[in-house]
Amino acid sequence: MAGISIWQLAIIAVIVVLLFGTKRLRGLGGDLGTTIKGFKQAMAEDKDPEQLSQAKQTASANAELKQQQGS
Repeated sequence: MAGISIWQLAIIAVIVVLLFGTKRLRGLGGDLGTTIKGFKQAMAEDKDPEQLSQAKQTASANAELKQQQGS
């Protein structure tokens, strides 16, 4: 069988961390999360305005927190 074992995944993860570093990977993860939240907000535009307002507040709070952590 040509499946990938847990050891192969662990080796790949170590190589990725060595190539990019933990700070850059953490930043990429944060950017990905922000992108997903933005996509969810765009999808929520057709939904209840109260839910959209709450999503915007959450996204802005998360953006402020991320900016403070980067400083």
